[in-house]
Amino acid sequence: MDEPMRLRPSPALVRALGRALARARASLVPRLLLLLGLAAGTAPPALAQSVGEIVGTVLDSAGAPILGADVIVEGTQLRALSDERGTFRITGVSAGAATVRARRLGFRPLTIDVQVAPAATATLAFRLSAVARPLPPVVVRSERLQYTGRLSGYYERLERRVGGYFITRQQIDRENPRMMSHLLQRVPGVSLVRGRAGITGIRMRGRNCRPLVWLDGNPMPSGEVDLDSFAPQSIQGIELYLGSSTPPPRYTWANTGSDCGTILLWSRGPDTDPPNSRSRASVELESLVASAAVFSADQVEERAVADPARPLAAVFPPSLYADGVSGLVVAEFVVDTLGRVEPTTIGIVSSTHPLFSDAVRQALPAAGFRAARRGGRAVRQLVHQPIEFDGEARRAKD
Repeated sequence: MDEPMRLRPSPALVRALGRALARARASLVPRLLLLLGLAAGTAPPALAQSVGEIVGTVLDSAGAPILGADVIVEGTQLRALSDERGTFRITGVSAGAATVRARRLGFRPLTIDVQVAPAATATLAFRLSAVARPLPPVVVRSERLQYTGRLSGYYERLERRVGGYFITRQQIDRENPRMMSHLLQRVPGVSLVRGRAGITGIRMRGRNCRPLVWLDGNPMPSGEVDLDSFAPQSIQGIELYLGSSTPPPRYTWANTGSDCGTILLWSRGPDTDPPNSRSRASVELESLVASAAVFSADQVEERAVADPARPLAAVFPPSLYADGVSGLVVAEFVVDTLGRVEPTTIGIVSSTHPLFSDAVRQALPAAGFRAARRGGRAVRQLVHQPIEFDGEARRAKD
């Protein structure tokens, strides 16, 4: 049987095929790298340098932060919602001129032109004006709160501030210390000591002995307590008593056990933090207004107003009341045709503290209103209601 004939390519053909493969490889590899980079959330250096970011704040005309404002880079799909501090961040904005628009239900939209530099951050500040004048503010005061729960004693002593030095959660959150020692070393009469294995202890008024340390009303084991083992962000409040006669009686020990001072630590927990409350998003309420299922304040002849027979009875948060903290919440919700608040529509436009927001969310469903009227009939209306928490009243009482 004859052998099959074998064809051998010429050297010129082999060289031509090699050059074609090299060109294809050179073209394909950068494309693959680009696709892999985009899939991993990164971009090649040249692409990264051609974009920047926009950050900023959205405030109302009084300077209060607006939560849930929709901030859009016009002509693109880039957008962000402002958080409880009114701040927002939009990344991946093409370098060059851009127009940014901020809008929120109940406020007039505002547009700002900005120049975005490559690999840089542009900063904007929006001040939105309310479309309609909100309802008169409801003022929450309390002549005297009856504290309950595991922190009742701490709140009572914090309100009086007698005999001890107090560090509140508000101070901890404001300073945001990395370690407890950074917080305690500023207390007059307190000094830090370093023990074995890097343990951080404290001494009071120059004494050489260890203070008593209590956590949530329970004594810590005898010996040096490493205060830096406690995360500051897990602490609701701290009481420091430098003398033996100043601590509350139940936190003193016999046989001069309290002569070296006393520290009471109170931890955070479900009773100190507001729950994660869900409410209808502003954009969803906006669609209801657009479809005429709900009307805004400027679309009705008679606006919804508070019913004196069913007032908003918000409870002043105990920890903020004890610390004499004032605050403001602007809530949004829909009042139905019977003057009732629709609970699923309750949202927060702005707030100075999450605990104030939670107090308002809990109180609103029981509040009553006189329904809005349009064309002679009762209609559903979107309401913006300011609620002021007056901590100055407690300080004046003291």
